Amino acid sequence: MTADTVATAGAAQELGQSSPFGSPAPGGGSKGGGLARFRNSVGTTSLVRGVIGMVVFIIFWEVSTSLDEWAGFSMPFLARLPPPSSVVEAFFDLLGSGGFWQSAYLSFARVMWGFGVAMAVGIPFGLLMAVSPAAKAIFFPPFELLRPIPPLAWVPAAIIFWPTPELSITFVTFLGAFFTVVINTVGGAEQIDRRYLLAARSMGASKKTIFRKVLLPATLPSIATGAVVGMGITWQVVVAAEMISGGGQGGSTGAGGGLGFLIWNSYLGGAIPHVVVGMIGLGVAGYLSSALVRMLSIKLMPWRKAT
Repeated sequence: MTADTVATAGAAQELGQSSPFGSPAPGGGSKGGGLARFRNSVGTTSLVRGVIGMVVFIIFWEVSTSLDEWAGFSMPFLARLPPPSSVVEAFFDLLGSGGFWQSAYLSFARVMWGFGVAMAVGIPFGLLMAVSPAAKAIFFPPFELLRPIPPLAWVPAAIIFWPTPELSITFVTFLGAFFTVVINTVGGAEQIDRRYLLAARSMGASKKTIFRKVLLPATLPSIATGAVVGMGITWQVVVAAEMISGGGQGGSTGAGGGLGFLIWNSYLGGAIPHVVVGMIGLGVAGYLSSALVRMLSIKLMPWRKAT
């Protein structure tokens, strides 16, 4: 097996071998069950390297924050961070706290609601502008006018105009994913090779068939990319919205105001290890959410499955 063959096989495992207009590439299927699929998708080498990277990072973190105590020398910028041992202690302290789990649930629910509505509205809206020049001429200019506005700039207006704090936070979270999903949907549809459309028309395909068999499958990769990016943005937005709005309804009732509200309150109280725990929790939640979106996108695009 040549080096080019090995490189091609690795790329095919990551991205899939056939285009959205072809049939799924033949492969080994799901031999070995879920564990085998996990190993194929992640790769043993990548997993080992990831674990090594995390271990090295934690060791560097511990050494950097403990140099003053060990050698009387402070590492610039990093010496003020709490060491991993303090963060682990704070983690177990929060683990038994009901407020932490309530905050995590609130943030997760807000992200899912905002992201779900953004997908439900953004994908049809983007496809409409992609297939209809008249609709794009009408809607794209105001869309482009609003798109550069940061979602956080909408927080004061959302608090004023929406009847409840929960709706205002969810609305801002929706905006975080909406513009990304729409712009990726429009861009993906506009990049379709016109020869596929002309070939379908020449074979007598109706507009409905062309949309369902050509346009939508070819746009799905761009939609999936927009969804993954939008999911990450929603987590960033919801944290800032929770900080600005005081945690929404959960913060006012004492039922936990979200992870952003937890981080801000911990900072005001001087509990820096709790701040780091909240940040790590956000990172884990964002990673798992994006991984879930990727898994769903693979289900919708069987031609891109690893062989």
